[in-house]
Amino acid sequence: MRKLAILYATQTGNALDAAERLARQAERRACPVNLLSLHQYHPNLLPQEEAVIFVVSTTGQGDTPDSMKVFWRYLLQRNLGQHWLKGVLYAVFGLGDSGYQKYNFVAKKLDKRLMDLGGTPIVERGLGDDQHPSGYEGSLDPWMSSLWRMLNMIKPEFLPNGPDVVIQDTVLIDQPKVQITYHNIEHVESHFSSASDLACLNIQIGSARSMHPGNLSSDRNRPGCFLKMVKNLPLTRSNCGKDVRHFEFESVSHVIEYDTGDVLEILPGQDLAAVDAFIQRCNLDPDSLITVSPRETDDQNAHASRVPVKLRNFVEFSMDVASASPRRYFFEVMSYFATTEHERERLQYFASPEGRDDLYQYNQKERRTVLEVLEDFPSVQMPFEWLVQLVPPLKTRAFSISSSQSAHPNQVHLTVNVVSWTTPYKRKRKGLCSSWLATLDPYDPIYVPAWFNKGSLPTPSSSLPLILVGPGTGCAPFRGFVEERAVQSKTSPTAPIIFFFGCWNEDGDFLYRDLWLTHSQNKGVLSEAKGGGCYVAFSRDQPQKVYVQHKMREQSQRIWNLLAEGAAVYIAGSSTKMPADVTSAFEEIVSKENEISREDAARWIRALEKCGKYHVEAWS
Repeated sequence: MRKLAILYATQTGNALDAAERLARQAERRACPVNLLSLHQYHPNLLPQEEAVIFVVSTTGQGDTPDSMKVFWRYLLQRNLGQHWLKGVLYAVFGLGDSGYQKYNFVAKKLDKRLMDLGGTPIVERGLGDDQHPSGYEGSLDPWMSSLWRMLNMIKPEFLPNGPDVVIQDTVLIDQPKVQITYHNIEHVESHFSSASDLACLNIQIGSARSMHPGNLSSDRNRPGCFLKMVKNLPLTRSNCGKDVRHFEFESVSHVIEYDTGDVLEILPGQDLAAVDAFIQRCNLDPDSLITVSPRETDDQNAHASRVPVKLRNFVEFSMDVASASPRRYFFEVMSYFATTEHERERLQYFASPEGRDDLYQYNQKERRTVLEVLEDFPSVQMPFEWLVQLVPPLKTRAFSISSSQSAHPNQVHLTVNVVSWTTPYKRKRKGLCSSWLATLDPYDPIYVPAWFNKGSLPTPSSSLPLILVGPGTGCAPFRGFVEERAVQSKTSPTAPIIFFFGCWNEDGDFLYRDLWLTHSQNKGVLSEAKGGGCYVAFSRDQPQKVYVQHKMREQSQRIWNLLAEGAAVYIAGSSTKMPADVTSAFEEIVSKENEISREDAARWIRALEKCGKYHVEAWS
């Protein structure tokens, strides 16, 4: 019997989670499946499939996940005609965040392309939204019900027992995807004995992360470098309602190399007390030497090449036990290992469609951690294999670099909002990475694992006029831009920069105030004398709110003059309303100054984006 192909493209793991859920639901309807990441699947096989389900996320500003890029380029070939997928049934489920302008853009364009190539949709595409009260599952549950019903009508052979028949069989739960091998320390060749402290740490982190089943990027397990914090400075007044820090790092392993606009990824340190509490709660031996491998693999070389690590190090570097919330499937598996009836019933309810909203309130809304959930259900003793499979992987955090290497050789600077909030049940929560960085003392010998990457803001040439819009910590990359251009201006003429910054109060959170003001005077790179300018919106210093878009409208003619000279626009900051409001302000300015309609102005801005002169880097 033909298998139902389920193909996914994920950047952070959510699409994989949704795809695995689809696969489980299919198997429980006696439908065999072939579950693959798009980078493992050759697109020339598509016309041979009977039915394909795609689960794809949208990253950044409407970008395809890395694992989908090759597949997508193949689909865009012009020689694939409109009948290429004739007779192929397909369905698309997208994961996105409606706070972003290009919400679920990847799923929408994939759905259209598959239809253009002659594919037949089984069901209307589904769009999962992070902003929904139940997250993406709020859309996934009803979409799956429609999918099985329609697939049963069109191709009943895929679902021999009908769309609603779920095989209640505990066999489906008793085989985790990973296996743990425990090693005798005397029989293991030590990879650490002759290594330096840094090299040893590099091997431990690389080995632990490469073995975790949630590992999505095999070449990114070992840190690109290790950094040491040399400055930790508050940028905001202590009682202003937010805590923004300026961090400076130096490399202790490699020469630092980056361009302005690049991004620094950091692997956060977990609270070691929480790691130990998790190990104790799960009755694990922290000092046992382990390797983790997929259960199905027959590749003996893959087993042999894995470097054993201490269980405690594996948990510390690869399993997020005290920050991320577990998935719904975690509760379902827990129910099989609960030994008291009331705990088992509550877990089964949480895992059911009826309990979805209550689970969301208990789990995601409260940001309940894996450790807290396990402590709430003390009768549950899950095998370590299941924990390795289901505990969310410890993810790196990406930050826009806020320095210029020309101005600060062998240093990299970050501008970080230390995240904290109160849950609906008045529990205090903190962002894992930002709060960890904020606690680091420059005098302590703590090594920060890091990777330098290209961001979505390309490095501008010194001759390119710039219009920068960066409220709040969105100013981070533009601090680097301004520093770089100040260095360049000492040896050659440079193009002007207009910078719009926004914050709450002038005396509370005016980040890098002295820097902007210095460069705005005495023919500095932000001075009006040089054709530039620095304009700041303080939203709470007067009765009516003033935002960056208001300051932009005040400088309408100067903005249009720079745009007419070929300026590039860079926008960075919160993904909620700011990018859309700023884009709307640009459209209004182009319409007014050019005396054209808003529709034509919007097209003009889209053309600017297509030719690489309109860039947005936003985060939620």
